[in-house]
Amino acid sequence: MTYVVTENCIRCKFMDCVEVCPVDCFYAGDNFLVINPDECIDCGVCEPECPAEAIVPDSDDRAAAWAEINASYSAKWPNIIRKGTPPADAEEWKDKPNKKDLLSAEPHKD
Repeated sequence: MTYVVTENCIRCKFMDCVEVCPVDCFYAGDNFLVINPDECIDCGVCEPECPAEAIVPDSDDRAAAWAEINASYSAKWPNIIRKGTPPADAEEWKDKPNKKDLLSAEPHKD
């Protein structure tokens, strides 16, 4: 089992989860984070740290549509090991539904 970042992260990207991950399995896109399923050790420490409640175990029904997205983008995006600055409007996007079309395929830029 692994954890999966879901739609709630889009345009929020708080990154609190990154700070607690013991194996550095997060990867950063322009407006979204993903977890590499081959690196995740299923410890679960990231899940309660996410202010947007965007991280769920892959056994959760909400994870089904996002598992492949996490696997695919974690192979393309840069690894992130430290919390960065979330977007200025992250709080405004935190609880908005139906954000999937806003997911950017672009990698995080320093």
